[in-house]
Amino acid sequence: MQMTMFKLGFQNAAIKAFKALPCAFFLTVITALSSPAFADQEAEIFMSRVLVKANSAMAAQSEQERFTGVSELVDEYVDMRRTGRFVLGQYARKMTRQQAEIYYPLFERFATSIYQEVLSNYSGQELVVSGSVDRSERDIIVFSRLANAKRGDPLADTNFQWRLYRTPDGLKVVDAGADNIWLAIEQRSQFTAVVANNGGGTQGVDALIAQLQARLGE
Repeated sequence: MQMTMFKLGFQNAAIKAFKALPCAFFLTVITALSSPAFADQEAEIFMSRVLVKANSAMAAQSEQERFTGVSELVDEYVDMRRTGRFVLGQYARKMTRQQAEIYYPLFERFATSIYQEVLSNYSGQELVVSGSVDRSERDIIVFSRLANAKRGDPLADTNFQWRLYRTPDGLKVVDAGADNIWLAIEQRSQFTAVVANNGGGTQGVDALIAQLQARLGE
């Protein structure tokens, strides 16, 4: 029962979130900005480059080509280590070194599979940057929209969002969302629930690792 809930929770939450089909169960509201917000030209240029490559990858003829293209994009532009730590919340500090060595590569494979499945739904549609706000010097949200949406397209007015973090190695993507529904935030809710429901601490992390392995068929 718990395994089924885990698999359904991750898969459905991530995919439905990024499809931007509002639903009370999956709504996650971002905290309102409490300080003045400014556009970030560097972040917008960075994200424009990423989206050009993403649009090209999603235009590939075969699903396997699209999946490979998305995987390469995720590997190059997404900070999986930071995201993997974020979705564990307080439990990230309770992992042993041995658990971390298993968890982070496992999380990267899992998150990449979600990006592949989600982005493949946008084959033939083109995303372009439409603006940005700085939450802080390092934390930026870039907005994008469909440039070629047809009349009546349910996603025509959807605001796609990319959360960027300015690292010592440059800008990196740490989350993606649509109309304030965020993948990493939803994953954090699911991950921490699995750990907590299995005793918390290292015991709970072991349970999460086991379920991620099952989800990936490993």
